[in-house]
Amino acid sequence: MTNAHTFHIPVMGIGFTIDTPLKVSHLGIDSVISLVDDVLLEKLRKVFSQKFKIPYFEISDKMDDYRAKRITSYLNLLNSLVDQRIDDMKSSLKEKYSDFLDYFDYLSDQTPLKKEFLAYQNRDTNISALIETFKNQLVKGSIDVNIMTKVDKINYKNGKELPQEFNDAHAALRGFAKSNLSSSVILSAGMNPRLYAYMESFDDFYPNEKGEFKKKIVLKVSDFKSALIQGKYLAKRGLWVSEYRIESGLNCGGHAFASDGLLIGPILEEFKNRRSDLYNQVYELLKKSLQTKNYSVEGFTPDLKVTYQGGVGTTEEHEFLMSHYQLDSIGWGSPFLLVEGVTAVDDDTRNRLMKAQEGDLYLSNISPLGVPFNTLRGNTKDIEKQAYIEQGRPGSDCPRKFVKLNTELTKRGICTASRAFQNLKIKELDKLNLSTTEYQKQYDSIVEKDCICAGLGTSALKVNGADFSDVGPGVSVCPGPNIAYFDKQISLKNMIDHIYGKTNILSNKNRPHVFIKEMQLYIDFLKNKIASATVPDISMVSFADNLLNGIGFYKDMFEKVKVTVDSIKSKSLLELDKAELVVENLKQDILSFMSSKELDENILPVFIKIPTTK
Repeated sequence: MTNAHTFHIPVMGIGFTIDTPLKVSHLGIDSVISLVDDVLLEKLRKVFSQKFKIPYFEISDKMDDYRAKRITSYLNLLNSLVDQRIDDMKSSLKEKYSDFLDYFDYLSDQTPLKKEFLAYQNRDTNISALIETFKNQLVKGSIDVNIMTKVDKINYKNGKELPQEFNDAHAALRGFAKSNLSSSVILSAGMNPRLYAYMESFDDFYPNEKGEFKKKIVLKVSDFKSALIQGKYLAKRGLWVSEYRIESGLNCGGHAFASDGLLIGPILEEFKNRRSDLYNQVYELLKKSLQTKNYSVEGFTPDLKVTYQGGVGTTEEHEFLMSHYQLDSIGWGSPFLLVEGVTAVDDDTRNRLMKAQEGDLYLSNISPLGVPFNTLRGNTKDIEKQAYIEQGRPGSDCPRKFVKLNTELTKRGICTASRAFQNLKIKELDKLNLSTTEYQKQYDSIVEKDCICAGLGTSALKVNGADFSDVGPGVSVCPGPNIAYFDKQISLKNMIDHIYGKTNILSNKNRPHVFIKEMQLYIDFLKNKIASATVPDISMVSFADNLLNGIGFYKDMFEKVKVTVDSIKSKSLLELDKAELVVENLKQDILSFMSSKELDENILPVFIKIPTTK
């Protein structure tokens, strides 16, 4: 069965979509939850068990394999609650008929099922006949999960290192694989060969006798080359990637895995032009591997989806991306942070997001993973962190311990946001006899790391009335830049109507086209690279060249293809001309600096003082 909707709700943070399937799956909407925090999942399983009067038995951290067991139990609970709601909707006319009508009301008017339903409804008002005719056509929204492949901490018991399968990402994968879900695992943050090999252990990732997968694999990728490499790697192990989820490098929420100046338009174009090539190359390797594992491949032709997410904000952009690049779905992330009752966002955080302007949303260095991280200036976790710094006690108590990955100063991994690590680094710094200015610079770079493991899940605990005393009240939030153009609390109905062009919930702010916004973010990213570099190098030239190629691509596309209305088209072409000039000048400055025989310190301010593109 095909998807009911042409959009999905991606994972947001650790906790913001942790219970979203309970709110949207019965309406046919796919959503994704994070499997990072098993403590959070266990606390919420207790809350939901009590709420829905289901027996609850605690899975203590004293139990063997408790992390995987917690994840399995939480996913099974969500699945059963969603199935129960759908069953009730189909069978209970009086109590759930409004849900039944909502299902069809929320569909796009262009959906064949919606057209068929309306035509039948106009002909026959018999409710029982209506439900009987259409109930089996209701598609359940997929309860998908996300695993950050590199967040795979080694674990210990009684002082001894546990086997690899008890690493965090491995245990999360096992928890999903053993659940009764029929859905997808979205693997993000790059390749983890050991984790990929571990997937071979679970039958649900292989096709059954009908050629269907109970558990599907989705790769979050930033370019075609990465998709092909990872797809082939998994295919050699008999594992099929059912979907390549392309995400903008910078125009997204959470961690930002920036490309080398490659813009999303050309990336999507390559996927469009080489989609069959991707399928064929990976499929041939898959068939050979499945045959060696004694799986029948006769007549086996698995589906392949290509989707996109990052910065989409209008129905015009949504429809263009779907049709022009032949995509299967578009992810709408950050705007859903303002949708009451769909994402687990506390009132204070939602109010801060509604008030956020472009300058309040920035790419920070607060993540202990060492990857640029989109965040909101002035979030309560930052305020909490700053208070500790001013008290002379920088760093976190590290209540969750999920990113204890740094072994620079300790034999076992330690988190760079922890008080223990920061104290060690500051002691090192004290011995270097640096100038006051340089000392402060390095000190700030140490203490800016934040405990996002805790902060990104706290809101979900608050919203659901669960205990958060172990992590504190501070909330981290990780919206993409696109949320600056949404400034009000939104109902689910209004959000869906906005996506499908039935209404417009955007503020009157001067919002650039999704492609233009990403381009501007990459130009600013290049400027920051130049400003922070001691000596500009050839990679910056390559970055600038990729930007110029992307700008040229957009100029041609905006001229030849019906991308948007004329007013936005004219404005976008003007922005492209201005951007091209800026990048050309950046490139020439880099080349001039690189070719100088002496590295004159007086030249460096040329790179630092370049104004930010608006």
